[in-house]
Amino acid sequence: MTRVLPTLMFTLVASLGSLLAGCGNIDNAVDCNAICDKYKSCYDSNYDTSACYDRCRSNSKDDKFEKSVSDCHDCIGDKSCAGATFTCGAQCGGVVP
Repeated sequence: MTRVLPTLMFTLVASLGSLLAGCGNIDNAVDCNAICDKYKSCYDSNYDTSACYDRCRSNSKDDKFEKSVSDCHDCIGDKSCAGATFTCGAQCGGVVP
């Protein structure tokens, strides 16, 4: 029993860490989708959102870019296109063209 408890605790901690890391990936994918969709709806109806999603998710492996995605998503929120343009340029400039 004394050997089972440390193994069980390690497994529990490792599982929890994986779950929390996975949540960041899910949040990031949702943020990327929302940002790319907003860009398409506000600025370029022919914008290739699939390429944007892929590029955004791929670049989000970098912590600095991931923070930019989160900041951009938080900024654009439910703002109108004009509101997002005037208030979120600094946060979103490096995320979408």
